[in-house]
Amino acid sequence: MSAPAAVIDAYDAVLFDLDGVIYLGPVAVRGAAEGIAQLHDRGTKIGFVTNNAARPPAAVADHLVELGIPAAAADIVTSAQAAAHLLVNRFGVGARILAVGGDGVIAALSEAGLVGVHSADDQPVAVIQGYGFNLTWQELNEAAIAIQRGAHWVATNIDPTRPTNRGLVPGNGAAVAAVKMAVRAEPEVAGKPYRPLLDDTVGRLGAHHPLFVGDRLDTDIAGAVNAGLDSMFVLSGSHQAQDLLAAAPGERPTYLGEDLRALLRPGLTVTANLGEFRCGPATASVVDGQLMVCNNRSSGTEAMWAAAHATWWAVDHGLALDWRAALEQLR
Repeated sequence: MSAPAAVIDAYDAVLFDLDGVIYLGPVAVRGAAEGIAQLHDRGTKIGFVTNNAARPPAAVADHLVELGIPAAAADIVTSAQAAAHLLVNRFGVGARILAVGGDGVIAALSEAGLVGVHSADDQPVAVIQGYGFNLTWQELNEAAIAIQRGAHWVATNIDPTRPTNRGLVPGNGAAVAAVKMAVRAEPEVAGKPYRPLLDDTVGRLGAHHPLFVGDRLDTDIAGAVNAGLDSMFVLSGSHQAQDLLAAAPGERPTYLGEDLRALLRPGLTVTANLGEFRCGPATASVVDGQLMVCNNRSSGTEAMWAAAHATWWAVDHGLALDWRAALEQLR
């Protein structure tokens, strides 16, 4: 009897989020280099997708290589590139754009043939706002003034936080929120959970049936849903069991894995029978408004996947549910 197919066997390409999936700041996620190497050996098309606009693709590729993951600039698609693509389509080559953020924002504008400026008095037609390690209040001031004067506003992404090896820190969404306090406008968003970044990556790879892998449900998995892609949620970054149980219908992944190496194994499957959800030896059910989980010596992901399906079923059927006690079994 042949071995069960691996998850990746059903797809012609895989798109990876970076922060929390491939690395946590300067540190590689456990198994990332090993998993990517095996995918390369299989001939799988790979694209690295990041909402983080701080660095240009070449710098991101260099970082991946330092972590033992072969990559070139062409393998990286950033939210800054997707934002610049939106702007050049709207305003044309040569348009003056107020740049707020790091080197990745400046590089993306130049690559697209746009002219980056740094003052609202330079009469920019638009503002591009992305993450910058050395972002200043003056940059936020210039953005607010330009937007008040009528400049179109594009945010590379609106992630509220960013995972690092020391914990979560404020993301670009926090800086976007600061500008929003001073203007009567909403930004057009290029990064996940919106489609432009993923659409650009799928087009660059020439993929027909890609899978997206991410560690955040509200950006990565929601972005995949919005772009019509299957997805795998991995537990190596920002979101964990509590977030998975609380996922809204538009944030629910196709697959669950401890880390990206789960792509190379058969996917976890859940069966339902009379309100009981089973994944491997683990079971989960809703009894008198309580989520009940029985691990039965299962893996943590099997119990979590069964619990998630039981929780989603209850919520979708309008049932009151308390899963706080069960959550302790899933950590």
